Amino acid sequence: MNKQLLRFGISGLLTGLISVGGYMVIDSFDLKENSIIPSASVSAQTAEEQTRIRVYEKASPSVVLIFTDKGSMGSGFIVSPDGLVITNSHVVEGANSPVNIKLADGTKAKADIVAFEENGIDLAAVKIRNQNNLPFLPLASANSAKVGQSVYAIGTPLRPKFQNTFTYGIVSRLHEGGGMIQHDAAINGGNSGGPLLNSKGEVIGVNTEIFTDTGTFIGISLALSIKHLQPFLVAIEQGNAPQIAQRPQQNNPRQSQVPELSPEGAVITARFKAGDKTLGNNSYYHAYQFSGRAGQEVTIEMNSNRIDGNLFLVFPKQEKIIAQNDDISPNNFNAKIRARLPEDGQYMIVSNTFEPGETGDYKLTIK
Repeated sequence: MNKQLLRFGISGLLTGLISVGGYMVIDSFDLKENSIIPSASVSAQTAEEQTRIRVYEKASPSVVLIFTDKGSMGSGFIVSPDGLVITNSHVVEGANSPVNIKLADGTKAKADIVAFEENGIDLAAVKIRNQNNLPFLPLASANSAKVGQSVYAIGTPLRPKFQNTFTYGIVSRLHEGGGMIQHDAAINGGNSGGPLLNSKGEVIGVNTEIFTDTGTFIGISLALSIKHLQPFLVAIEQGNAPQIAQRPQQNNPRQSQVPELSPEGAVITARFKAGDKTLGNNSYYHAYQFSGRAGQEVTIEMNSNRIDGNLFLVFPKQEKIIAQNDDISPNNFNAKIRARLPEDGQYMIVSNTFEPGETGDYKLTIK
């Protein structure tokens, strides 16, 4: 195989749009009455803090954590008392139904995958079983987002223990005729599918991805506008929404959605097929990401009796391949990597076929 060509293809994964951060602890205090009149700036700051606290307390009970059998995790939010949850398509695409849900109060439940948005729009819906009185989020009016307005994000960045992390920022720009909202509230891998809220606690967007060259948040977050969500909900209600994801082919690795793997490890069953994303030599690849710690030892295996697989462990922050393997031994065409991670951060696993056009099932294990 042309390793130089493959490396060139892999390097395209090191920058670009990565499905999605960070967390922020917000403290507040009450001003006690005394003879000193607070300045206008102090009063304004206190009002902003109170708005943030109010938004979080109102909205956070309706935000959930989603786990799938493919080892990925993401966020979502409840939009009806009977448990309809909105998330990103890439969070649940390819997963078996039902998925696992963890509510804000710690309750665990099963949810059936019920719909995907058409035309490759990165939206999906799951329905929590046997519910009729769940807290839910109201939706803002279509096209209500304005550049400069305050926005708030709730989700689960990087690890399950950070569930319902709260961050805030402003709308920086409106893209694609208002179809995509650019903002600077911190989001990272795992925030995908979480709500972007206005100061009333209404949903104005669905956090979907970040633009980064480091693998983590650098100040440019992107959310699908509510203008996409409202017709999707109508289609679900009328029974017209597809039940299979209809995402467009993405041959450019810089634009690929990268599933987030659970840091506790994962076993993933997948299949290379015609239409999958390709590297520079036209071989198919799949990409996954996980959050690692400095000194952590990881073992990644790719097993198949149908294809000759390749594995790459990439550290986007340093823009380099940490390890790679295409054959465990001369008589074993499966791939295996053992590596010690150099520092804390997001890592990417790339599974790849040896020959252009190879198709077939494989199992990926990380521990």
